[in-house]
Amino acid sequence: MHHLAEVVFLVGYQHLEVFMHRLAIRREQIPGILRDYLVMTIGTLCIALALNIFLDPNNVIFGGVTGIAAMLKTLLGLPIGVTSLVLNIPLFIIGLKRLGGFVFGLRTIFATVMLSVFIDLTANRVGQFVQREPLLYIAYGALLSGIGTGLVLRVGGTTGGVDIVARLLQQWRGIRPGQSMLISSVVVFGAAGWIYGATPVLYALLLAFIETRVIDIVLEGFSDGRSALIVSDKPEAIRDAVLHDLDRGVTMLEGRGGYSGRERAVLMCVISQAEITILKKMIYNIDPRAFVVMTEAVEVLGEGFRPAKAE
Repeated sequence: MHHLAEVVFLVGYQHLEVFMHRLAIRREQIPGILRDYLVMTIGTLCIALALNIFLDPNNVIFGGVTGIAAMLKTLLGLPIGVTSLVLNIPLFIIGLKRLGGFVFGLRTIFATVMLSVFIDLTANRVGQFVQREPLLYIAYGALLSGIGTGLVLRVGGTTGGVDIVARLLQQWRGIRPGQSMLISSVVVFGAAGWIYGATPVLYALLLAFIETRVIDIVLEGFSDGRSALIVSDKPEAIRDAVLHDLDRGVTMLEGRGGYSGRERAVLMCVISQAEITILKKMIYNIDPRAFVVMTEAVEVLGEGFRPAKAE
């Protein structure tokens, strides 16, 4: 019996080696892959709890495929989890062709199935937060659902539905996942208006706005960085002030005026939000005619900001 167990183990190990070789997976990658699947499990559980504790008991409309499944539950009494799983099949096929083959497919299947299982598993087994004040359950539901969705997307998974659409739009158009999810949610809300009425739809829009903002924060972090482009006739003086007085790095670029054709120096630097006013005063004390563009830096990695690391 002991010998048979050893044979079974060796055969299974050999098959695992072949499987890993076909997927180009190295042994040192396994802990990271297991971590990703653990994160997806936690994320899908968060979404299911948000749905069954805060949103569904208070008849809150939510977007995407899950929202469509919830409408079918209201109309036909169908379970949300199973219905979501069925509706996700055509979107999964599209995503499989466009978003990265086997690895994408495996992660999407895992997250989609886990979400459907957790939704039906926790449906009548968790406490329900029923309140007369809608802002409370909308805020907490959006926070928990946004964290869950953001965690799944952060490790390269999707829960199917609009997550796949969001990944496609991000790939094709560079649209943030949170923004595309908000757009798709608005489309679902329009269809839901005749079932639930106008007031629930307005609350649902608030839910979608908070949720998508949380998703972007989970994916990108809180942005404290600002990028500044400075065009000036006194670039050296501004450069020295940024380097020595503000203690920030600065990059000197060569530019040419589109109208005048004149060669101009362009300075680029990244600062914190708290340094914006200081930088502007510094620039205009040196050159009142300087042209300055400030933009939000979605993510800043490196010295003086968040340390860079491989995720």
